[in-house]
Amino acid sequence: MRRHRSALVALAALALAACSATSTSTVASSTAPSGSDSAAGSITVFAASSLKEAFTQIALDYEATHPGAQVTISFGASSVLATQITQQAPADVFASASQKTMDTVIAAGDATGDHVFAVNTMEVATPPDPTTPVTSLADLAKPGVKVVVCQKDVPCGSAAERLFAQDHLTVTPVSQEVDVKAVLSKVVLGEADAGIVYATDVLAAGPTVVGVPIPADQNVTTTYPIAAINGSANAATAQAFVAYVLSPAGQKVLTAAGFTSP
Repeated sequence: MRRHRSALVALAALALAACSATSTSTVASSTAPSGSDSAAGSITVFAASSLKEAFTQIALDYEATHPGAQVTISFGASSVLATQITQQAPADVFASASQKTMDTVIAAGDATGDHVFAVNTMEVATPPDPTTPVTSLADLAKPGVKVVVCQKDVPCGSAAERLFAQDHLTVTPVSQEVDVKAVLSKVVLGEADAGIVYATDVLAAGPTVVGVPIPADQNVTTTYPIAAINGSANAATAQAFVAYVLSPAGQKVLTAAGFTSP
């Protein structure tokens, strides 16, 4: 009888120990920290070609301040990137060179809001040793001057059209390129006497081109909006990257690249 009572006590003790162990394990797993930075995931940013130099640096700076973050950037014409996003391309952030292309993405329900983060102006780019010298915007309308611009549906092409219209210039381009970097390439290679590009592109090109500034009262500007894409697999990181671009650190890089603040 005594042995039977002792056995029951022992079994009760084992059951109590088992319950305690299970309870401790559950608490530990529910309170354990995740160990991850919500802003340090991997994202893909679709950005206008004219942002290449600035956004390449901004991405590096963002990764440096968010250990574990990985930012992949796909550069291209804003209109092309907008189409890709509305066709469900895997983008997390969109940085456009025009409000019109951003509005296309918002209207499609792929973004719910945007922020203007930079402003750019146009400039004439010419080869260092041109066969036909171009010293002013008006020279582009002269016979024999080979001018290249962006395609009309691309922000830099639309800006060139507005520029010519408001200054009453009739310019017949020899080619219309897919984006502003392609225009710049034509000039660098000496395949054109001049190209209409952004002022930031002339700065980035260094000695490979000569810039012909356009007076402010003859020039046009373009604004650059940015937005996180709805349905991003890393929404927190996408929002954090947008915030970084808008921050003093991001704005400093953009200013150094020749952009002005909105």
